[in-house]
Amino acid sequence: MRIRASVRTSGHRRPAPLRAAARAAAAVGAAFAAALALTAAAPAGAAPAPAAGPAQPVEYFTGPGGHPHHTTVPASAPLAPAARTSIAADGDVTSLVKNGPVADKLDVVFIGDGYTADQQEDFHKAARAKWAKMTAVEPYASYTKLFNVWAVDAVSKDSGVSGDPTQDVVRNTALGSAFFCSGTERLLCVDTAKVEAYAAKAPAADLVVVLGHSTKYGGAGYNDVSSKVGYDGIATASSDNDQSDQIAVHETGHSLGKLADEYDYGQEGTYTGPEPTESNISTLGADAMKSQQKKWYRWLGQESPDGGKVGAYEGGGYYEKGLNRPTDNSIMRTLGQEFNLPGREAMIAGFHRHAKTLTAEVPTGRTLARGGVLRVTPMPGATPRWYVDGREIRSARGATTVRPAALGVPADGRHHTVTARATDPTDAVRTPSLRTLLTSELSWRVRG
Repeated sequence: MRIRASVRTSGHRRPAPLRAAARAAAAVGAAFAAALALTAAAPAGAAPAPAAGPAQPVEYFTGPGGHPHHTTVPASAPLAPAARTSIAADGDVTSLVKNGPVADKLDVVFIGDGYTADQQEDFHKAARAKWAKMTAVEPYASYTKLFNVWAVDAVSKDSGVSGDPTQDVVRNTALGSAFFCSGTERLLCVDTAKVEAYAAKAPAADLVVVLGHSTKYGGAGYNDVSSKVGYDGIATASSDNDQSDQIAVHETGHSLGKLADEYDYGQEGTYTGPEPTESNISTLGADAMKSQQKKWYRWLGQESPDGGKVGAYEGGGYYEKGLNRPTDNSIMRTLGQEFNLPGREAMIAGFHRHAKTLTAEVPTGRTLARGGVLRVTPMPGATPRWYVDGREIRSARGATTVRPAALGVPADGRHHTVTARATDPTDAVRTPSLRTLLTSELSWRVRG
């Protein structure tokens, strides 16, 4: 099933020459609609649930090593008050990985679906395993200390998900997870309104992954979700399929890296629109990119971890012609691959949009005595630098614990500013506008 839909990734609208086909695809979501109707069923005497809204675009994956595809599915209905009350009382929140305050880290929230009350530990185990596989991929592997990970329990009446193993199987689950969504077997859809309500139970949610309780390969990416909680997109994946973790990694390329898809639909078509805003597709060839110093020109000719050298390879952004991608076959084109060099740069910048290079152990919003103690925790490899009223105290470079008095704050009865600053030393980010995200700064008011 290959349909060019009107798809937005991280707020950027995609070309859509086949909108009519996309609208037609929205009409074939019978299995998903049936599952939603079952899981959203109101108690006896309650008002019926509101109707679902217009169709929304999703990305799906027919196999572990294939190109993704797009289609549309029925949008989830707004939650009725009774459903909100039920979700608020349901399940627990468990910290799986704790690296620092939620304000200073990128918070990943796993929500399980198709797990009964007695199976929540199975969900926690699956979430830990999925996170371990996701963080085996670069640049996640080098930045694990920037993440907190939470598990939000969603208790289902039935074990498993709809459409597993066959289309006629319907299960009553907390999030309405269902294969055969819009008639596509491997497309694993969820009730996004319920996902939002469960995600809100976590202390913070920058990235949301729903694990459907299944060994069947499948998943989806919702990159056109407007979340009041603050996350940008939802990834779904089978909990116990060893290859479905790649779906979640690809989807974070959109949500965290703001990257475009680098594949086409295998159909004739030439892009004639303006230069895309995403950093990994361009109307420019390598020579023009270099001469104009635009897009990924800083990486041209470099060996890329996904194989080959960075250049300008025709095809991407769903078009065979008119748009170029940085490498032949990165994970933004085919699952199971690595991020290419421009993609890694964008992902690291995305991490730093949510997570700080330097975390304060002492709150910055208070006035301290010069004899007090200041402690900071830098990310691995970052070197703290200390300043008093804007002047660096070189003797304190690299220290994580200092006393303002030892830094030279005078006992003059006046207020002074002590600042700690640290920068991620990576050479994987070259674009100046992105490099500014790599530095964190903390300041305290100190009474002399």
